[in-house]
Amino acid sequence: MKKERRKFSAGFKAKVAIEAIKEQQTVHELAAKYQIHPTQINTWKREFLDKAESVFSKDHASAKDESKEKELYSKIGELQIQVDFLKKVLGK
Repeated sequence: MKKERRKFSAGFKAKVAIEAIKEQQTVHELAAKYQIHPTQINTWKREFLDKAESVFSKDHASAKDESKEKELYSKIGELQIQVDFLKKVLGK
């Protein structure tokens, strides 16, 4: 029988990473507390620290929003064309 892989939410990962950064407990103590392998905690901690600077970056967020906005306007255009075509076909 195959054991199902555990999935952790982003909030849980952040919580564990922050506790590891605080260093009030050792990584092994945190691993025992949350029943996670110590290597996984170190990976989450490293990833958290690597991506921390993007939190304060305004350029990253606005560029992401602009690309999403363009994608949505493109989709609106496609749907409007379909609506116009169907109106023409149905004779309205």
